Amino acid sequence: MISVIVVFSKVEEAKGIRNLLMRNGVNVLAACTTGAKAISFFEDVDEALIVCGYKLADMLYTELLENLPDTYEMLVVASRNHYAECDRSEVVCLGMPIKAQELVQTVNILLQGLYQKRKNRKAKPRQWSSEERAVIESAKICLMEQKKMTEDEAHRYLQKRSMDTGVNIVETAQMVLEIF
Repeated sequence: MISVIVVFSKVEEAKGIRNLLMRNGVNVLAACTTGAKAISFFEDVDEALIVCGYKLADMLYTELLENLPDTYEMLVVASRNHYAECDRSEVVCLGMPIKAQELVQTVNILLQGLYQKRKNRKAKPRQWSSEERAVIESAKICLMEQKKMTEDEAHRYLQKRSMDTGVNIVETAQMVLEIF
């Protein structure tokens, strides 16, 4: 599940938005007042949505944005006089005053976008390095020589063993090489 990290300069604002989102079924990981605290979650959480104010206790949202991993999205809630400054393609900005339902809907739309990005990333086939390809090719050659398989049969054998054991195909190929 993709989490939300709420970051506002005032603890009351952060907790209020956290509570609002949680009441509406959104998984909120933390509510904090500093960008540094939010950044500390980046190592532990692969994907998240940052909901923050324009100015945090220790930095502006732009500094937090510079440290944001590619798998994160940002929603900035800013007053009308800062709203124009938030007009960036990397973030979504909502102007104050904000309606609770508007915030919840926007968060849900951004979370759906993150889920779609995750799905697209997982759909891409894994790109093996040249060393990994060499290990797979060596294992196929061993299988072809020892078990008199064709290359396609050897490849399917490695794939099936990999799926049956839950080990990736490179490690399966290494195991085959150790056996022969």
